[in-house]
Amino acid sequence: MSNMTVHTSTSDSGETTLARRTLGVPALVFLIIAASAPLTVLAGGATTSFAVTGEIGVPVGYLILGIVLVFFAVGYGRMSTVIQNAGAFYAYVTAGLGTTAGVGTSMLALVTYNAMQIGLYGVFGFTASSILQEITGAEVTWWVCGLAAWALVAVLGINKIDLSAKVLAAIVILEFVVVIGVSLMSFSVAPEGVTAEPFLPEHWLTGSLGALLAFGIAAFMGFESGAIYSEEAKDPERSVARATYIAVGIIALFYAFSSWAFAVGVGISDIVPQSQEWGPDLMFVFLDQHVPTLLANLGAVLFLTSILAAMIAFHNASARYFFSMGRVRVLPKYLGITGARNGAPTAGSLTQSGLGLVFIIIFALAGADSEFGPLYPVMTMFPWLTNAAGFGMVLLLSVTSVAIMRYFNSQPQRPSLFVRTVAPLIAAIGLCVVAVLIMFNFDVMIDADGFSPLVILIPGIIVASGLLGLAWGAYLKSSRPDIYREISRADIG
Repeated sequence: MSNMTVHTSTSDSGETTLARRTLGVPALVFLIIAASAPLTVLAGGATTSFAVTGEIGVPVGYLILGIVLVFFAVGYGRMSTVIQNAGAFYAYVTAGLGTTAGVGTSMLALVTYNAMQIGLYGVFGFTASSILQEITGAEVTWWVCGLAAWALVAVLGINKIDLSAKVLAAIVILEFVVVIGVSLMSFSVAPEGVTAEPFLPEHWLTGSLGALLAFGIAAFMGFESGAIYSEEAKDPERSVARATYIAVGIIALFYAFSSWAFAVGVGISDIVPQSQEWGPDLMFVFLDQHVPTLLANLGAVLFLTSILAAMIAFHNASARYFFSMGRVRVLPKYLGITGARNGAPTAGSLTQSGLGLVFIIIFALAGADSEFGPLYPVMTMFPWLTNAAGFGMVLLLSVTSVAIMRYFNSQPQRPSLFVRTVAPLIAAIGLCVVAVLIMFNFDVMIDADGFSPLVILIPGIIVASGLLGLAWGAYLKSSRPDIYREISRADIG
């Protein structure tokens, strides 16, 4: 199989080529793991999963999802050696299922990545506001803090990607240090002793398994993003696949280990009721009990930077999807413009920043007189948008798994049966099951009290974005065949 890359040229309105040979395997791994936000997962994701499911088998959920995603990564990693495109999902689906399906996937991916990135402004603003009040006594509303983060993300987004990679590397390393420290402390405290009870089947092979997987998938959001940077990788035929395998393994094992350790530290019989009482604050309550206040406050600040790292990572991913769609004129052509000196997807980055600003303003106005008070952004903006993104990501992975099978089985020089069929088929089945489980547990995920129209509306918007993309692809095929042909050539050689 010959390698297939995207060839672009300079237009009159600006550069249309991303910075080349910029990112090595370590930088890619940091970009991927930053999106998954290790400290945010332990403090927010794991405690929420303990609280909502009422089960102590949360660590097993991460392991099960990790296994499914390893199978996905087998075909996905091989595809990255064949096709290098900043719009990874849409390029792979175009190659395997056709241009119309690829355009539909591009729209789904755009909405998914933007929803995740923008939703994080809600939890960042609330957390920053709470930390400022705790440490300094100053009362700063959440949206002011959100705007400060927005400005920083916007500036980094229009700079060369290696600057973001360096910032994220520093943050991720600190996150790992904190989580490892909390885990070791948990084992040393262990009020009920160190036990492997959370891994026993009776604590996860229950009616709550669906909720465990539905909540757990958010922890892996971003693991696939290495392929998005393939055009900027130093050795895209090897480094993207390696970075993806490394990231999936680290994420699954690290999250399973740290959530198990934290349950042991709080107490196996107490982790569920304590999580239900304190939520994401439980880790900091735990730290307050066992370390000096200064260290506990430092942990809270690093939790904030963890969220910031995820926002930067998802901003970069969203900007590259805008760039990729603009380059082939699926979206307005100006989105395909990059910075002449730094190769950053400038137009796409500014567009993503603009969307973020609009949503911050909308939720700031909507929550001005809300009964939720300061909790408004974490009761609305954060869960609504990020859970929508989680559902969208599972759909993207499912469709891409099928496209990978179709593509490799159509090639004259095919990889092994395991790579071209077995692994992606297992991934597709597993991911479809997770998608169904998310649908059935969506009311729990958004903390709806009884039936809520949002249970239908939010997933409906995600599905509608894909359908709209399919309709747009069909329109381009019939009415703009020049663009339709360009999409096909750009994505598959």
